[in-house]
Amino acid sequence: MTAKVVLVPGLGLGPESYAPTLRYLEAPYEVMTLPGYGARANQDDDLHTEALAERLTERLTGQQESAVLVGHSASCQIVVAAALNHPQLVKALVLVAPSGDVRASAWPTLASRWMRSAIWDPPRHVPTLTRQYFRTSFSSMARAMDAARHYDLAAAIPGLKVPTVVLRSKHDRLCPPRWNQALGDLAHGEAWTLPTGSHLPGLTNGRELAAFIQRYAGVYKNG
Repeated sequence: MTAKVVLVPGLGLGPESYAPTLRYLEAPYEVMTLPGYGARANQDDDLHTEALAERLTERLTGQQESAVLVGHSASCQIVVAAALNHPQLVKALVLVAPSGDVRASAWPTLASRWMRSAIWDPPRHVPTLTRQYFRTSFSSMARAMDAARHYDLAAAIPGLKVPTVVLRSKHDRLCPPRWNQALGDLAHGEAWTLPTGSHLPGLTNGRELAAFIQRYAGVYKNG
């Protein structure tokens, strides 16, 4: 049976960040935005990873079957926390360009890595990224990132009990090769580097990303 796919956008992004991937996805899906991750945060919203994971799982509760959770960048931490706290709700995890390395979480390091990744992004993506960032708001993004950068993903991920694949693109500096592979090993799962793109595989590598998601959701095609 094909599992439902639940995709959480990365920091500041919205459903549009997965649009090229969803065009190829042959499984039921839903994009769930959260404060700082596609939705503007209220002043009293708790943006720590565990709190956002609880928001996510509240929305998953009541579904008939467990779901494949897809996270991107900092939202990978949210879906991991959700799977750790409520494994019965999660069939598998697809972690796309995960951040979460506390050894590289200082603001200057994050900014440098982001800039070295962004130079590889096609200029045509600037308008849609700008719209998404303004909708979420830069203050929400700053608060969410300040909370996310203290969550130790490498310490959390060995506790996972669900199948996990970790993906990055070739020119991603926020998720370098060693970090990607380390997370795959710690999760006792798979780690892959896609041959093109940077930190936005949902936009630049839609077909390839959809293929991984479908495999974990149980979509099998002949040929």
